[in-house]
Amino acid sequence: MSALAALSPSAEFALFSALKIIVVFSVLMFIVAYAVWVERKVSASIQDRLGPNRVGPFGLLQPAADAIKAFLKEDFTPAHVRKAYFWLAPAIVMIPSLLTVAIIPFGSRLGTQKMVIADLNVGILYTFGIVSLGVYGIVLAGYAANSKYPFLGGIRSSAQMISYEISMGLSLIPVFLIVGSLNLGDVVQYQSGGAWMIFKQPLACAIFLGAMFAETNRLPFDLPESEQELAGGYNVEYSSIKFALFFMGEYAAMTAASAMLVTLFLGGWTLPIAGLDHPAETKLIGALHIGIFLAKTLFVEFMIIWVRWMWPRFRYDQLMDLGWRRFIPVALANILVTGLVLLWMAQ
Repeated sequence: MSALAALSPSAEFALFSALKIIVVFSVLMFIVAYAVWVERKVSASIQDRLGPNRVGPFGLLQPAADAIKAFLKEDFTPAHVRKAYFWLAPAIVMIPSLLTVAIIPFGSRLGTQKMVIADLNVGILYTFGIVSLGVYGIVLAGYAANSKYPFLGGIRSSAQMISYEISMGLSLIPVFLIVGSLNLGDVVQYQSGGAWMIFKQPLACAIFLGAMFAETNRLPFDLPESEQELAGGYNVEYSSIKFALFFMGEYAAMTAASAMLVTLFLGGWTLPIAGLDHPAETKLIGALHIGIFLAKTLFVEFMIIWVRWMWPRFRYDQLMDLGWRRFIPVALANILVTGLVLLWMAQ
């Protein structure tokens, strides 16, 4: 404690920011690894199979085995690809998810420290700016492969993600009209006491959830990598650790999107219980808030995994029709109705 007290405010800020970055990155990678294990177990249960059961008890060491295999497999670069883009694309796919979690408040406080890496007043604008970069990695992967199936997957992904970014952004406008702030910490604080946005804006939540599936390329919207049509889509030519980066990027994006849904509509780290709906006064309550947030996030992520194995894939024309002719008009109507209600209540 004496060493910390001797630090200047800027040095203390840098130290605790570095600690939060390391911890959040480690937890995110752990969730990514075991989300794959959960997905394999859920699919096995639905299809009356066993799933991973050889490496460790209940197959719990399977993610470690998969990671070792990804690193040790030959990293083959086909001769016909555009090599610079081919190497760059997997990193671009992974980075946006890591940057997005930086502004999500994963708890209230631990001591004097806010449980968020970057407490931005324009947090949601930052999020959409970063999320929109994710499509470049997939499009670049399709272009770099110099092959028709990856190229078709890249084109599909660009059209799909751009289309659903619009409806996702529009779905959040009523939330910020009600809260009066773009800061995600303020959004969570507004929902304290059980006033969760899913009850005030169920339509906005439904649109955000649907757009979230499309943005993360998950069934029923996994057209960019549909194995039956495109043999895997944009990642066909990739192997070894570069393929693993695409895989990790998808699950990291799932985790970040689940955390964002929890923050915006499910009360973040709050519970409608006295002592658990306001910033922590003790470190124990602060740690409990982090646990609440993680539990909610993992529940949403489990739901995303479950949907993959229960719903069929949309046709491409149905996917685009849903985004442009259903989600966007309904989201615009929701903004108008919310604005009129708020105007009437203010009078």
